[in-house]
Amino acid sequence: MTSASGPVASGKPRVGLFVTCLADLFRPSVAFATVKLLEDVGCTVEAPAVQTCCGQPAFNSGDRADARALAEAVIAAFEGYEFVVGPSGSCIGMLRHYPELFEPGSPWHGRAERLAARSHEIVSFLVDVLGVHGVNAHYAGTVTYHDSCSGLRELGVKAQPRALLATVAGLSLTEMTDSEVCCGFGGTFCIKYPEISNRMVSDKIANIAASGADTLLAGDLGCLLNIGGKLKREGSPVRVWHVAEVLAGMTDGAPIGDAR
Repeated sequence: MTSASGPVASGKPRVGLFVTCLADLFRPSVAFATVKLLEDVGCTVEAPAVQTCCGQPAFNSGDRADARALAEAVIAAFEGYEFVVGPSGSCIGMLRHYPELFEPGSPWHGRAERLAARSHEIVSFLVDVLGVHGVNAHYAGTVTYHDSCSGLRELGVKAQPRALLATVAGLSLTEMTDSEVCCGFGGTFCIKYPEISNRMVSDKIANIAASGADTLLAGDLGCLLNIGGKLKREGSPVRVWHVAEVLAGMTDGAPIGDAR
């Protein structure tokens, strides 16, 4: 992996890994891939055992009390780290919302602001903060990329994964129609509006098929589990991976949803 020289890239940043609930419970390999990517560029990585859910389900459902309690736990767990990095634009986006949960001027508000300022999605962190230009990985396949809503709209993650994927040996990228359109997961949205959600993911897999790609990549496990599950139910041969797994060269196991 290559990176630009600079005050951050030339040091040894101490990074706290925000694992995320979905990686912990359903796809630990995404967390391990994130660690590998960070360690390959010289970061010291630790995953605080006391970390909890980011609180987004509670926050989006209007339960500010529980969201605030979870935020306090996360803030306390990650104090002392130079950066907080996670393989999810959705969860990192929530960490950046933490200041909204506390009274301006209060001690917790200040602590939340400091956490928000040093929290980053993994691919954005590599490219935008560390100045990484490429990876040493190989993937034999034609991939298409789904832009997850939170990563794209809250964190500006769009060009970064594509820039790094362009350096993966054997990989070719083909863009699908409406790559920026929601897959229909949306956290609790898919529970509240299942019929709309199903139509949205059906449109998404139709666009994946039309792209001619044999592999789907994205940066959020919620989207990938949703799309991968639909692909499997439809009998599609399209493989599904988190972008971190491909960038880290960790695709020896089964794809997400085992959609093959």
